[in-house]
Amino acid sequence: MAWNEPGGGRNQDPWGGGNNQGPPDLDEAFKKLQEKLNSIFGGGRSSGGGGSGGGFDLSAGLLATVAVVVTVVWALFGFYQIDAQEQGIVLRLGKYHETVGAGLHWNPPLIDDVTKVLVTSERQYSSRGLMLTQDENIVELPLTVQYNVSDAKAFVLDVRSPEISLQHATDSALRHEVGSNQLDTVLSIGREQLGDAVKIRLQKYLDLYGTGIQVVQINIQEAKPPSEVRAAYDDVIKAREDQERLINEAQSYANGIIPEARGKAQRQIEEASAYREQVVAEAQGEAARFTQLLTEYRKAPAVTRERLYLDTLQQVYTNTSKVMVDVEGGNNLLYLPLDKMMERAPAQRSTSDTGTELDMRQLTDRVVQQLRRDNQVRGREGR
Repeated sequence: MAWNEPGGGRNQDPWGGGNNQGPPDLDEAFKKLQEKLNSIFGGGRSSGGGGSGGGFDLSAGLLATVAVVVTVVWALFGFYQIDAQEQGIVLRLGKYHETVGAGLHWNPPLIDDVTKVLVTSERQYSSRGLMLTQDENIVELPLTVQYNVSDAKAFVLDVRSPEISLQHATDSALRHEVGSNQLDTVLSIGREQLGDAVKIRLQKYLDLYGTGIQVVQINIQEAKPPSEVRAAYDDVIKAREDQERLINEAQSYANGIIPEARGKAQRQIEEASAYREQVVAEAQGEAARFTQLLTEYRKAPAVTRERLYLDTLQQVYTNTSKVMVDVEGGNNLLYLPLDKMMERAPAQRSTSDTGTELDMRQLTDRVVQQLRRDNQVRGREGR
């Protein structure tokens, strides 16, 4: 049964109205609530004599409590954590105050504003566009820029949009370097050199703008001509590859032929030098032998003449096996088969001594005897 239903009994009014069946008195209810709060916060006064003083004490206590709670919450909101890869830029009342590193920090909230910046991790920016080369050809060149933040303060405060500035500076540096090179260089062998040049120029632009960005690497991908003329460019590239291949083959052939020719030339030089030394040595030896022979000839002319005669015969007979002798006073030639005569020679000799002095003396004696017999025969016939 509800408290306000008829017959519900006495003292059912929760507001303490007793037998009053009308609506509750709100002033009385607030008064009772104020007395209870005063008793809780140490007011300790009755409502009869100090109603205004109790209200003042209640208001002061509430304000103090709220102030303490707000101060605690405000202080707790001032703690923040900076990671190892970050730096914090502290602005106090909108003005730069300091740069903090990794760790737990506290700054007064609503007074200081902290901006966290990743400074060690690398970031990437990719770009692609059509550009004009020095020889007035159009090329499509994609690239990727790897960078990090070297100066967190400059990255946050000095430039409004540093990443947009990076994009504009990259396009400017790339177009400047592509416009300074031929199409062949951009398409084939110059990509690495082009990337280094773009990196240097881009870093100059970023330092001039004060962005606080450090360029780590510029990766230029394969450059492509426009699709409308790609077939013609492919033919040009193929022809260039064939040219390089032929040059390499020719260089390889030259590397094989030139050393061989130089070796042959050096060998001929050495042979000519050896022949020269041999001729000079033989000439000097012959001159020395002739000098010695002249000395011996002066001592014994007859013996030396005979010796020279025998030596000459030995040289002549060594080079021939048949001798034709013209007999003085006759019209016939005498044929001497030296090879047969040597075979019939009774003297013992080794195969290596066929041209020795002893053999030549024997052979000479036999020739002289044969000539004498022939002369005697012809003399008898003439008589």
